[in-house]
Amino acid sequence: MTTAADAASGSCGEGCTCGAPSRGVFVQLGATPPAPPAPAGGAHDLEQVSIPAGTFLMGDSSGDENRGDGESPRHEVSLDAFEIDATSVTNDAFARFVEATGYVTEAEGFGFSAVFHLLLRAPDADVMGSVAAAPWWLGVRGADWRHPGGRDSDLDGLGDHPVTHVSWNDAVAYAAWAGRRLPSEAEWEYASRGGRAGAKYPWGDDEVDADGWRANIWQGEFPVTNTADDGYLGTAPVRSFAPNGYGLWQTVGNVWEWCADWFSPGYYRASPARDPWGPASGSGRVMRGGSYLCHISYCNRYRNSARTSNTPDSSMGNAGFRTVAAAPT
Repeated sequence: MTTAADAASGSCGEGCTCGAPSRGVFVQLGATPPAPPAPAGGAHDLEQVSIPAGTFLMGDSSGDENRGDGESPRHEVSLDAFEIDATSVTNDAFARFVEATGYVTEAEGFGFSAVFHLLLRAPDADVMGSVAAAPWWLGVRGADWRHPGGRDSDLDGLGDHPVTHVSWNDAVAYAAWAGRRLPSEAEWEYASRGGRAGAKYPWGDDEVDADGWRANIWQGEFPVTNTADDGYLGTAPVRSFAPNGYGLWQTVGNVWEWCADWFSPGYYRASPARDPWGPASGSGRVMRGGSYLCHISYCNRYRNSARTSNTPDSSMGNAGFRTVAAAPT
């Protein structure tokens, strides 16, 4: 959980999703957990990018590591070839999964999710409360993937935006239905780097606002004023800005993306050199890439090597996912 001191210092430590609280914070306010549903077999039609087998240096390459995140030591990792979605899974794609299976997300089952305060579209009575260390996050009854701002919001015009308010468990259910899986943390970073060894960002080392905006992050004074100079207050369409060298769109900014691994800030000190899959257990699952709420003054995690985590049942308005599969033989 983020502390007030961490937030003030710009380094919110383990569990930072730009302040998004874990599910348990709001469960304590009276929500009832749902029974897990069991989807089965289906299709996935997002564009695929082939990532070649290779070896890369994983970890902080620019000296911007956040305290407690465990982005170091840099270490050599070798991976087999794989295929990955060119974009985050969209609302339209997730809707096809739900239509085919009747799947109920954890946010729908619990009856609430975490909404950023400037994006709230719900009656006051639906707001369950906020978190002292991150008051910009509200627990909102009726917020879910179909209603990202609360019950007065919908997906009109957002079909090509990343699906949000999906937990790690929801993302795994979608991937299983599609015959795929979530990327390992190492696969995610390797793909995000786009063949640029040691680069800070998918496009290189230039900052996000150099020569026009390159990613959807916060502009202005967090968390009160977002000037939306990049064109977006919340999520952007998944094919906004420009793809990286491998052809992946928006691996940084826009939404955090769930990875398969359990999170540990000390894992890199013991990571195997080939196809690492994280520690055997933990309390949170890895999230990568930062989101539209990241800003250099607060959550400087829109970088290739940046990492955070949240509990697998948590959902929020700035997190989604993409999926992978083994390369065709």
